[in-house]
Amino acid sequence: MKQSTLRFMSSLALSILFLLTSGLVARAHQPFFEEPDSTISSPMTVKDPEISTALYATLDGPGDVDFFSFKVSAGQSVEVGMTIPQIEGQEQFAPNIAVIASELDTPALTRLPAVALPLVIESTGAVLIDPIEATIFFEPFSRTAYWRRQSRLITFPSAGDVHVVVWHPQNLVGRYTLVIGQREVLGGDSNFARKLKEYWTPVDQTVDAGSGLQQSSSPGTDEDGKEQLHDEPEIGQATIRCNWFVRLLAALFGAGEQCQ
Repeated sequence: MKQSTLRFMSSLALSILFLLTSGLVARAHQPFFEEPDSTISSPMTVKDPEISTALYATLDGPGDVDFFSFKVSAGQSVEVGMTIPQIEGQEQFAPNIAVIASELDTPALTRLPAVALPLVIESTGAVLIDPIEATIFFEPFSRTAYWRRQSRLITFPSAGDVHVVVWHPQNLVGRYTLVIGQREVLGGDSNFARKLKEYWTPVDQTVDAGSGLQQSSSPGTDEDGKEQLHDEPEIGQATIRCNWFVRLLAALFGAGEQCQ
């Protein structure tokens, strides 16, 4: 009973922390999440590339390539960069970035992944932003840390559409944050706190070769399929005793049934 109470209180405290800090975190940039997976035919769109926007995305399988887009005017400069969340197993995770637009230099076109080649048309060029040795960035409000990997300020000669392509040349999987723009404006996903908690987990790197689906052990079974025993309280057991303040917070987070 004490263990279940401790787990409940810890989970509730973490939820409160994310709720209280998400507004402060959003002041540094406007956060959005890749939902669903971005593709060449359905890229994730940035409305204003001058506003600092953080796109929380995932290369979730071997060969996955993510696509993003925005519009620019002639002579407009936009910063494009990447940070890697310090999630276990991502120490060496460093995807490439290519920025494709009209009248940019052309040498990087030969290094693009094949799936991005349909974006290459007459007068189109590409800037490749390779990862560099990481520096550490710590976000004090959400108490999350990142590796800064690469960043570049790009000036676009012509007005039009810009496409940003993210991929890993060795087909590694992992989570990353693509950052576009510099000007800080309050905004972003209103469910940032909840989604960040879900995002901040390692990507399952076991892939079924036949189906392409990520595999994991079913809850309640071990690797041999045997049922595992848990010390979680069963339905009908005593609930956790809470004072009025904790009951209110629990109700706000949908956990009111766990409180007396």
